[in-house]
Amino acid sequence: MSRVVVIGAGVGGLATAARLAAAGHEVTVYERSDVVGGKLGRYARSTPVGEFAFDTGPSLLTLPQVFAELFEATGAKLDEYLDLVPLDPIVRHRFADGSTLDSCADPAVFAERIGTAFGPAAADDWQRLWRRAGRVWDASWRDILHRRIDSPLSLAPLAWRLGDLAAIAPGRTLRGLGRRYLRDPRLRTLLDRYATYTGADPRRAPAALVAIPYAELTFGGWYLRGGLGTLADALLSRCLDLGVVVQTGAAVTAIDAAGGRVQGVRLAGAAAPVRADVVVANVDALTVYRDLLPSPARLARLADRSLGGFVLLLGVRGPSGLAHHNVFFPQDYDAEFDAVFGAPGRGRPARPAADPTVFVTVADDPLVRPAGHESWFVLVNAARQGTSTGAVDWRRPGVAQAYADRILAVLAERGVDVRDRLVFSEVRTPADLAGATGAPGGTIYGTAGGLLRPPNRGPAQGLFLVGGSTHPGGGLPMVTLSAQIVANTIGPA
Repeated sequence: MSRVVVIGAGVGGLATAARLAAAGHEVTVYERSDVVGGKLGRYARSTPVGEFAFDTGPSLLTLPQVFAELFEATGAKLDEYLDLVPLDPIVRHRFADGSTLDSCADPAVFAERIGTAFGPAAADDWQRLWRRAGRVWDASWRDILHRRIDSPLSLAPLAWRLGDLAAIAPGRTLRGLGRRYLRDPRLRTLLDRYATYTGADPRRAPAALVAIPYAELTFGGWYLRGGLGTLADALLSRCLDLGVVVQTGAAVTAIDAAGGRVQGVRLAGAAAPVRADVVVANVDALTVYRDLLPSPARLARLADRSLGGFVLLLGVRGPSGLAHHNVFFPQDYDAEFDAVFGAPGRGRPARPAADPTVFVTVADDPLVRPAGHESWFVLVNAARQGTSTGAVDWRRPGVAQAYADRILAVLAERGVDVRDRLVFSEVRTPADLAGATGAPGGTIYGTAGGLLRPPNRGPAQGLFLVGGSTHPGGGLPMVTLSAQIVANTIGPA
């Protein structure tokens, strides 16, 4: 039996802990916050009309088979813990010209909806892209998402299957792929949005990210009744049932790795180190390399530009008629990316986008809202927290509130004015996410961008990395797959 310490009780940390405990290891999880879940955050507010509840992180569960396999591998059934509700539409897209397109998990039905909204030529284009996306997904699922990728050489098997290599198109961007296949600018905009699922700019994001919409629109999008935060509750319950010790309010300040091998970790306020044979870090890879190791190293590729999010939590009187997920696109999508990412080398600092894409989640769930009211989660892409030219100082007085007012005005301009129906409004900036979860700069999907992220095996023997900033990437399914990769690498006790 190995003594395993897991740093961080996010989804990746809890999933790894459960798998390792089921395999016979002695596992302790240390979480700096007072609650588990990491970026799978929650917020509740009591008002005279009742309690409003919000997911402040992910609002959509995809690839449910990944979570079913996790629970089965630890001796349980997914439906014993979670109530999955399929969504149709998965997302309602509203474009600048006023047109609307509802996505769904049936490719044939979605193609019909495209044909109805944009014409048969647009539907034909999408189906051609879809065939390409299917090849990318198949290659990714088989050769990338379930195995360690320690270096680019780990992708060598793809080179022997020329069809897979051609589909993945190394060197091509997601924007370039869209322009090759899609003539309708609205479909190009829809495809571009999926780059933001990894915190990336579609003009620079790899074409292989076309696998993201393929997964969502083939296997479906799901809501968890009571909110996606119930996934954290389920994972915690699974860990405790398996004998995992979970300590909240316990911040790890260093990883002891003398002689190139893990010895344990150090906790804030503790006189003695905690000994461990294995350490699994469910914190951002940049934090591991820069702050926690005995010889801090700054990895340049971990400082890649990645998106943060600016959030409004709104208690709203009366029904809105909105879908569960709604995206309101601007006239000029590129102007938004220019603002959020900036161009420091050309003297253009990052800034709040004046006319951003606005993502609104409204769960039709009586467990998260009082009768006759709605809980709105409003998200726009935002530059990370910081004072450099590639960031925005969201802590500067007046900045957050001014931008909150601007977002409400943008929604009003797009036909959804709730300013006179607000019970309350709460603001969450990248600075808040950084403070709550330790995410550098408050980036949603981790500082490491691109197709290849830092490997799951760390730079010291017995050290492993799990979570959105490491392979295979951000988002609930990918984080859960990273836990599977790490647990399989460590092996049984």
